[in-house]
Order: sequence, then C-alpha cells, then structure tokens
Amino acid sequence: MSARHLLIAAGGTGGHMFPAQALAEAMLNRGWRVRLSTDARGARYTGGFPHSTEIETVQSATFARGGLAARAMVAPKIAAGVLRAALAMRRDRPDVVVGFGGYPTIPALAAAVMLGIPRMIHEQNGVLGRVNRMLAPRVAHVACGVWPTDLPEGADGIHTGNPVRRAVHERAGAPYIVPGDYPMGVLVIGGSQGARILSDVVPEALAAQPEEVRAHLRVSHQARPEDAERVTAAYAQAGIDAEVKPFFHDVPARMTEAQLVIARAGASTIADLTVIGRPSILIPYAAATADHQSANARALVEAGAAIMIPQDLAEPAVLAAQITAVLTDPAAALHMSQAATGAGAPDATERLVALVEGLAEKETR
Repeated sequence: MSARHLLIAAGGTGGHMFPAQALAEAMLNRGWRVRLSTDARGARYTGGFPHSTEIETVQSATFARGGLAARAMVAPKIAAGVLRAALAMRRDRPDVVVGFGGYPTIPALAAAVMLGIPRMIHEQNGVLGRVNRMLAPRVAHVACGVWPTDLPEGADGIHTGNPVRRAVHERAGAPYIVPGDYPMGVLVIGGSQGARILSDVVPEALAAQPEEVRAHLRVSHQARPEDAERVTAAYAQAGIDAEVKPFFHDVPARMTEAQLVIARAGASTIADLTVIGRPSILIPYAAATADHQSANARALVEAGAAIMIPQDLAEPAVLAAQITAVLTDPAAALHMSQAATGAGAPDATERLVALVEGLAEKETR
C-alpha cells in the first residue's frame, strides 16, 4: 500500500510557513508523503523543511499590490493556477489538502474543491485573513490558532492552537536564566520582513538603559536590509554588542538564550514564546487586518507573560522604561517566563494531525 499523500499550501511569510513546516514534520514522521506548494517568497523558508518534503513553487498573485494593470491580471493568473493545480491533482491525487493562508494557497484549495478532495485550512490569527475567510465555508474544518476566532457563517472552527517547528519543540520549557550582571540576550524580531519601527526605536531605547544594564547587553536584531547599516551604527555608537541581520535562521536558539524578546505580535512568534517561555515586549503591527496582532498578544499580556505597547505609543522613552523594568527585576522576569509557558497550546501539532488523519479516514470509508 502506497503512503498517504498530503498537499500543504502556504503563502510566503513566516506566519504561514512555520506552522506548515510543523505539520510537514509530523506527517512525514507518520509515514505520509508530503508535498508543499508555495510562492517564491515562501521558498526562502523551505530550507527548514525536512529534505523528504516535495516542494513546488507557484506563481503568486494578489489584489493588494501593484497598479491597475497588474491588478487586472490577478484573476487570470489565479484561474490559470487553479487549472494547473487541478491537472496536477488528477495525475497525482492527494488524500488531503491543507491550506495555511495567503494568495498562493488559492490554486491548491480551489482545485481540491473542484475535485472533491478532503480539505481544511489553518488560521494562525484571531481574525481570518482574506484568503482563509473566502475559503472557510468551502472546507471541512478551520483549525484555529487563537480562540475564539471570528468565523464566517458555514465555517466549522476547531481550536487547535498554533503548531511550532521541531526546532522550537526541542527547546520547550528550556531553563530561563534571569537578568543579572552577566551577558544578557535581547532578541529583536519583526516578522518575515523585519519591522521598521523596531529599527527606529529599539536601538535608542537600549542605549538609554542604565550603564549596569547596557554594559551586559548582547543584542540580536532583525532589520530590513535598507535599515541594517543605520541600526548597526546606532548600536556601535552606544557601545552595545549587537548582531544585525535581515533574517535569522536560528531564532529558536536565540530565543532560548534571550533574557528578553522585543517583537511584533505575529502568531508564530507568540506560539514560539509560549513553548520556549520567555518574557516579551510586544508592539503589534497597527495595520494588520482587524488589528489581529493585538488579539494575538492579548493572551500573553493577560497571563502576565508580556508587555504590550501600541504602535502609536512606541516611543524610545516608553520602550526604554519597560525594558528597564524587566531587566532590573529578576523575579518579575522569571514570573513572565513561567507565565508564557502556561499560555499556549503545546499539543497544537498533534491536534492538527488528528484533523488531517480524520479527513483521510472519512475519505477511505
């Protein structure tokens, strides 16, 4: 008997790709064959997927960018992508198709609807993205990373939590070293593209720390390529040991070693924080759909694991005061670390796997 076949479709951001990777790892361990469909942006993240994952790159099209001429071509591009996906599925039919959001998921999910292939989607945030909202009534399940999630009529929402990659799970509950008079790691991450506001305010906020704090800082700062030079210069001028890069491939290791994480409030970042257990200061992306990053952060804030600063209040002095509060109070920092591990869903991957296998079982009956 040939291995069951799972097709995963995910758009090209870490928020979509990291939970997709977690599912791929788990299903391969269960003997499934796994194929990933993503776009060129998503291909940047495929290095972390198991080597046995079959990867195909599809052309991405979105109504959110470009001029009128570019937007006019979106519908034909999507239609062509759906046709190609349907033909590919007729030749090599998956047992289940799972989408993780983003425009590159449309061809695979639409083709699955046309061919009657069992399908579901996973939504990382408390508010459905545009594509997932469109697909939600047309799939068997909407696996929800945050609960409650605002769902359209006819959608079957099931709370699974947000699955994390094996590299994160391997560091689950790693011992937390409280701040002190020794090297203290600060991890600054802002989503797949970096965050300009973090580059604008974090270096100045860290430079404003008391000398006994500043002298011990070891900063890992994710910055956009166009911001990297000025961010590096700002840290150097403040005498702060900092590594500035557009992308860190070892975020789980850096998070484990950190005394404090300063970040956006993307769903994958929140999930990683709850598994590894680290204090955080979160600055949600103000332009996120329906302010879903604030919704993502709320559970950590209510648990006492994080401090949330709205983007319009994220001035260097405000951030500096909160950083000082964490890094000069070891007991409070330890409490935040412990609270973080109690605010997540550590079995999210297993819950998602159960839904996938349940769909496959129904199809074979």
